[in-house]
Amino acid sequence: MLINTASIKRINKAFLLTILFCFVAFLRSSAQKTDKFMGEIVNYDEESVPDYTLPDVLKMKNGKFVKNVADWEKKRRAEVLNLFEEHVYGRMPKAFDSIRFEVSKEDQNAMGGRAHLKEIAVIVWNKGNSINIPVVLFTPKGKGPAPLFLLINNRSKRNTDPTRERKSTFWPAETVIDSGYAIAAFNINDVAPDNKENYRNGVLNLLYPEQLETSDGMRAIGAWAWAASRVMDYFKTDKEVDFKRVAIVGHSRGGKTALWAGAQDQRFAMVFSSCSGSTGASLARRQYGETISLINKQFGYWFNDNYKQYSKNVNSLPVDQHMLIASIAPRPVYTTNATLDRWADPRGSYLALLNARPVYDLYKKRSALVPDLPSVNSPIVNSIIGYHYREGIHDLNAYDWEKFIRFANFHYN
Repeated sequence: MLINTASIKRINKAFLLTILFCFVAFLRSSAQKTDKFMGEIVNYDEESVPDYTLPDVLKMKNGKFVKNVADWEKKRRAEVLNLFEEHVYGRMPKAFDSIRFEVSKEDQNAMGGRAHLKEIAVIVWNKGNSINIPVVLFTPKGKGPAPLFLLINNRSKRNTDPTRERKSTFWPAETVIDSGYAIAAFNINDVAPDNKENYRNGVLNLLYPEQLETSDGMRAIGAWAWAASRVMDYFKTDKEVDFKRVAIVGHSRGGKTALWAGAQDQRFAMVFSSCSGSTGASLARRQYGETISLINKQFGYWFNDNYKQYSKNVNSLPVDQHMLIASIAPRPVYTTNATLDRWADPRGSYLALLNARPVYDLYKKRSALVPDLPSVNSPIVNSIIGYHYREGIHDLNAYDWEKFIRFANFHYN
C-alpha cells in the first residue's frame, strides 16, 4: 500500500494532537486536588490533610516509655505486633502438623549456564489437609551460598516464568543473578486467591478454618505472609542459599504483605516494599489518596474484620504504619513511591519512615533520611532506612530493582 506525503502529514498531525490531548489530560489530573471514587471524596491536597497525632511508637500500654533496646525487644515490640494482629492483619498461626519440600523441576545450566534453576513444591499439612506452594528459585553458579531476594508475586505467573522465555522487569531474574544474588518467587494466588469471593479457598479453608470464625483472624494478607515464612523454611535447607541474608520484596498489596511478613518473621534479613500505600507504608491518619474506608470497601478481605470499625474513625486506631516499619528494626527496610501514584500517598509513606526512626535510634543505626520528601529520582540508599521517589507509574521495575541491589550491597558488603 502506498502512502503519499499528504497522508503522512495528516497521520503525524493526528498523532501529535493525540499526544497533546493525553499530556493536557495528565496535567489536569495531576493538578486535581480531589477526586471521587466509590462514592467518596479522595483528597490530593496537602492543605486538606487533617491535623493528626500519631501513636507514640515508644509509649507502652502502661504509659511508660521505652528507654533502651531491652525495653523494646522484651516489652513494646510484642505490644505493637499484637495491636496490628488484633486490629489490622489478624493473628498469624504459628503451628502446623508437618512440612516437606519437593524439587519438581531442575536445570543446572539455566540462563546459559549462569544459574541453577529449581522449581520447588513447599507442601504444608495441618489437620489432615495440605496446601502446595510452588516456588521458582534461581541461584548463581559457582558463588557458594548466595544472598537472596524473595518476591511475593501479586501479578501473573508470566512475570516469574522459570523458562525465561518471557521476561519482565517486575522480576528481572537475570539482572539479579548477574549481581551475585539468588532470586525466588511464589504467587499469592497459590496461597489465597486474590478475590473477595474465593480468597478462603486456600490456606484458610484447608489449614486454618478457625481463622475465618473470629474478628481478629487472619485473612488474605496474613495468609500470604504466612506462606512467605513457609518458603523461608525451605531456604534453610538449601545449601546454595545464604539463609541469613534473605530479603523479602513485594509491590502494592505484595508490598503490604512484605512489611507484615518482615515484621512477623525476623529471619528475613531486610524488607523491600514498593508502592504499598494504604495499610502498607503510608500513614493512615493523613487521609490522603486511598483511605482505610476505601481500601476496606474494595479489599476488605485482605484484613481482619476488626479493621472495618476504623473506616470512618481512623484516629481511634491504636496503631499507624510507622509502627509497623519500626517493628522491623534493627533490620534494614526500603520503601518506594512513584510520581504518578498519588493514590499511595508518597509524602505519607516517607513520613512513616521518619516516624519509625526512634526505634532504629535505640539500636544506634544510622539513617540518612532527610527532613522532607526527597526530590524525584534521588534515592536514599546508604542508610539503615532506604527510600526512593521515582518517575513513573504504580509498578515494580528495573529502576527499583537496581536500587534494591545497591541497598543490599551496602548492608551485606
